[in-house]
Amino acid sequence: MTVEQDVAQDERIESETQRIGRSVWNQLSHQRPTLFDRRWLDDRIMSWAMADESIKVQMFRFVDVLPMLRDHEAINRHLHEYFEDVQESLPWAARLALHVTDGNRVLGRALAVNARSNARRMAERFIAGSKPEEVLKAIRKIRDSGFAFTLDLLGEAVLSEEEADRYQQAYIDLIEQISEPINALPESAQVDANHLGSIPRVNVSLKLSALDSHFNPADPEGTTDRVLDRLRPILRTAQEYDAFVNIDMEQYEYKDLTYAIFKQVFVEEEFRDFFNAGIVCQAYLKDSADDLKQLKEWAEQRGTAITVRLVKGAYWDYEVIQAGLKNWPVPVFEQKWQSDDNFEALTVYLMQNYDVLSPAIGSHNMRSIAHAMATAETLDVPRDAFELQMLYGMGNDQAQVYANKGYRVRIYTPFGELIPGMAYLVRRLLENTSNDSFLRHTYQEDQSIEELLMSPKQAAAKAPETPEKPKLPFLNEPTVDFSKKENREAMLDALKSVREECGQEYPIIISGKIYETRQQLTSRSPSDRDLIVGRVSSATSDLAQEAIETARRTLTTWAAIDADHRAEYLELLANEMRHRRFELAAWMVYESGKPWHDADADVAEAIDFCRYYALQMREMDGSLETNLPGEENLYTYRPRGVAVVIAPWNFPLAILTGMTAAALVTGNTVVMKPAEQSPVIAAKLMEMLKAIGLPDGVVNYLPGNGEEIGPQLVSSPLVDVVAFTGSREVGLEINVKAAETGSEHLSVKKVIAEMGGKNAIIVDDDADLDEAVAGVIDSAFGYTGQKCSACSRAVVLDKVYDEFTKRLVAAVESLQVGPADDPGTQLGPVIDGEARDRINEEIESALEEGAELLFALEIPEELKKGSYVAPHVFTNVNTRSRLAQHEVFGPVLAIMKARDFGDALKIANDTDYALTGGVYSRSPANLKRARNEFFVGNLYLNRPCTAALVHRQPFGGFRMSGIGTKAGGNDYLHQFLIPINITENTMRRGFAPEE
Repeated sequence: MTVEQDVAQDERIESETQRIGRSVWNQLSHQRPTLFDRRWLDDRIMSWAMADESIKVQMFRFVDVLPMLRDHEAINRHLHEYFEDVQESLPWAARLALHVTDGNRVLGRALAVNARSNARRMAERFIAGSKPEEVLKAIRKIRDSGFAFTLDLLGEAVLSEEEADRYQQAYIDLIEQISEPINALPESAQVDANHLGSIPRVNVSLKLSALDSHFNPADPEGTTDRVLDRLRPILRTAQEYDAFVNIDMEQYEYKDLTYAIFKQVFVEEEFRDFFNAGIVCQAYLKDSADDLKQLKEWAEQRGTAITVRLVKGAYWDYEVIQAGLKNWPVPVFEQKWQSDDNFEALTVYLMQNYDVLSPAIGSHNMRSIAHAMATAETLDVPRDAFELQMLYGMGNDQAQVYANKGYRVRIYTPFGELIPGMAYLVRRLLENTSNDSFLRHTYQEDQSIEELLMSPKQAAAKAPETPEKPKLPFLNEPTVDFSKKENREAMLDALKSVREECGQEYPIIISGKIYETRQQLTSRSPSDRDLIVGRVSSATSDLAQEAIETARRTLTTWAAIDADHRAEYLELLANEMRHRRFELAAWMVYESGKPWHDADADVAEAIDFCRYYALQMREMDGSLETNLPGEENLYTYRPRGVAVVIAPWNFPLAILTGMTAAALVTGNTVVMKPAEQSPVIAAKLMEMLKAIGLPDGVVNYLPGNGEEIGPQLVSSPLVDVVAFTGSREVGLEINVKAAETGSEHLSVKKVIAEMGGKNAIIVDDDADLDEAVAGVIDSAFGYTGQKCSACSRAVVLDKVYDEFTKRLVAAVESLQVGPADDPGTQLGPVIDGEARDRINEEIESALEEGAELLFALEIPEELKKGSYVAPHVFTNVNTRSRLAQHEVFGPVLAIMKARDFGDALKIANDTDYALTGGVYSRSPANLKRARNEFFVGNLYLNRPCTAALVHRQPFGGFRMSGIGTKAGGNDYLHQFLIPINITENTMRRGFAPEE
């Protein structure tokens, strides 16, 4: 088509859009619910809630938590907690209800019953039911109204293979059970046929992520195999009973893999000719146009048309927030008119290709639907070649108008249990009560048809300018998105390249000179002890002394370099790490047994330490002056001197880099001693320090046996600061040794010690168990429990203990144990054989103490060449037992029962440690209480208790977890500096110079 023809076509579509839209509007204006209609009260509640954003949020939060509230006291308490702070915005009746039920058990019970009844009524409006007979009744009603349907089984999270199997079987049972009664209903030519002939009456929609407990885009091959094992039987059942299967789309991270699995299964011989299949396209995604084009090319090659359900998208807030938290590009359009405009462009594309991509327009927006109808008429698309799809319980009057006009309208009909149903309900209510939603306009008296039918481009011209986002003082380094093919390929290439470099030898480096020793540290891969990652020279006492003296000699020169120049070295180091990012992650995969995500996060954190400490040093560089006539006062900083950095193996790059970078940027010189288990990664850090041109002797690389050279490094009178991260026993010993002084000592040593933890996560009786189970699994078994921040105790309130424990055990059972270089591995090896034996001894000790072993995985025979420990879950654990008190540093979790939230806090606090802790709760009062009474250095509410980020979550604990410093915090550099105050008397002979 020429440009002129395109313009003319657009003008015809716009004219028809206005005509059709006004026609629909005129019919809708006579179909509002009356006082006697059941929907009237629901609509009044919705209208009231939407008038105030704070009320809307609190109401939806209450609806979300309601299924977990098992008695009227809990309901009444949560009503007061959620709405007390917004009482002034409530209607007078609601304010009165809260007031009179405060402390009154009888009235409180009545309020709770009423609240549950109202929420259940609302849920019944939007959810078709939970039992087969309820679903069939709803379907018959839908068809009696002249609509088609698609059924969606509710469920927000699948955490175990058992739950994935249950999800699969539910769809097989559904198709088998409803096909006969539904197909026996009277035929409707409008909804049971299209331009090609008859179409299935039974239509289901499912999520691929619910067919696998570990839907992992970083492992597309493994995920695809597992999903297809469960999807194929569903498709076979659909073929047998002539049912239609839609594949729903979820968060952006899953999109590419969802399309890939869909395309793969439907070119298999068994399903190549299966035309009763469809998939969703989300118009709010910036790359949705490309997705549709690729889908069209695939469908043409396949030779059989498919249906595409075009929607705006239900995860907009989630996608924007996640992108902001991860510092990733935002995948969705950030203004509503852009999504609307793209929706219309994609509608035109689908209509132009309706013979290959059968359009299913999913929207409640009057403009969007009118535009689709107008496009079809303009392009001569048969009316029965496409359909409109709307949500069950939403916009019923609007749907009826379209059906009356002869369009096929399909109702997206969710069904299932109340608990997952409430989560669905909240998401749909939030999605459809936005400021620009048609459904919101239906509750307003001043609604304007001109505004409703305004084209996206007109809306853009009238839209207020998007406020500029506030500039944050520091943005964390983005982790790698392994859902992207190019990133997976880059990681695989790095793993291959690094594997070829394994086995090399690495020397000690002091003042730029290479020292090789007869004694070596042999670094072996925890995943396969036969693989030697590298052989590293092990320092002698003489070399340790040489390193200390070198650092002392270079101190004056390095300290004299201005702070800005020192900060530049850190920024250069960060850039070098970015350049070698995948390589560094690959070294950690092999040497430390870190799975892909953990290894990459380690590199990102090392980069963050460099950039953040450079920023902090520049901010601290300006001296503080306090001047009076006749007196000048200068407050400034000097480096402490020689710093010995003793790093752990579990964060072999990040923590080593963080402590070294902090010492360097503050003007100290460094003796860098890595852990014996991870000397090769430290050698790579030394390579990068040399590559950026750091002067010789400023950092000295001193790998060696800690028992042999550690005491010498800590006790030396030439050392001024010791920065240590590691075990409690070693940390306390360092503190004692460093405190010993003699006549040869020039200073009292500063010790910075980050030690261990015995961290607990509290699961409240109103917690979202989908989130709580996943969060405890992630916290307890991420990196095989080898994080000082790891959750080793789950303190669960009695009311949810059984349900939580059952789901958690099933989730642990589904964990994939394997070598760290396998992208599908969720639980890799522990660091070495010594650690494996120590953890197994702790497990035996727990059994001897009487703890009940609830579950333990078996380690496959083919993994016996590595250092593997099966994840263990214990219950009936005595709060004073070794298992409850002693840090295990491995995949061992104790589940402990608490009577109430106060008892849970008491149990959680009952250790010598105070590092991290977590709480899963939807009670504002209990969350507030946790802030005040949970004694830990890092407290995490409704999220895992690991994965602290520089600047956002400065990390460190107290009691026996550390001395109270915060790595990655704005005061961490002070530990490496000595504050100096200089005062000058400027008065001479009775006068003082003017400023």
